[in-house]
Amino acid sequence: MVKKILIFSLVLASSAMASIEDYSINKKLNLNPSVFIENSKIDEFKKFTYSPQISNSKDSVYKLYEELNLKNRLDFKAFSNAISGMKKLKDVKEDIITIIDFTKSSIKERFFVIDLKNKRTLFSTYVMHGKNSGGAIPREFSNAVNSYKSSPGFYKTENTYSGEFGYSLRIDGLEKGINDNAKERAIVVHGSDYAKPKPGAQKLDRSLGCPAIPKEISDKVINRIKDGRLLYIYTDEKSYRQKSSIV
Repeated sequence: MVKKILIFSLVLASSAMASIEDYSINKKLNLNPSVFIENSKIDEFKKFTYSPQISNSKDSVYKLYEELNLKNRLDFKAFSNAISGMKKLKDVKEDIITIIDFTKSSIKERFFVIDLKNKRTLFSTYVMHGKNSGGAIPREFSNAVNSYKSSPGFYKTENTYSGEFGYSLRIDGLEKGINDNAKERAIVVHGSDYAKPKPGAQKLDRSLGCPAIPKEISDKVINRIKDGRLLYIYTDEKSYRQKSSIV
């Protein structure tokens, strides 16, 4: 009798541990162990509850993209790259991801905060790019101090602080030679009164390299994406694709 009670207790404990496991993007995609996302091998994923059997990884990612209502708002390649990068990178939280689409004009919303766990877009807003990266669409990028250019690629969000631009978020560049000088350059997410297009404007005001967003929502955005989450700045520029080991 005692032996049976002990076995029953162990089963209950095991079930409880399974029920509180951390969220993983793996649970949102319906894949088998042998398939790839953008040439990146990943672990077995659970099936979408809303979809029939999906035969390959690209279809699975696209289903999630559609469910998030991102079509015609965020380039699918940007979303696909972000999900692929999340699987390759270590020690990043997988519940919320931020994607900045620098193939879009600055007078359009191109900063997206996506809740992958609950499949919702939390924020869609404007974002500034570096003043030396180009006009409405950034075409030139740099990792150099005092370049006043944006740096594309993957970042990990860190802690917050109050500085020259108010409540701000430090980000750590994860791609060597592409954005790993972010801290030395003081590249942070912060709010700006100039991060919204003026009536009739052809482009947004630009920053010294920081991805600055509208002041009225910046605190809320920062609080949702801070503390170890992924931020991805997408560009279709060939120079980035040639240098990156992640996309």
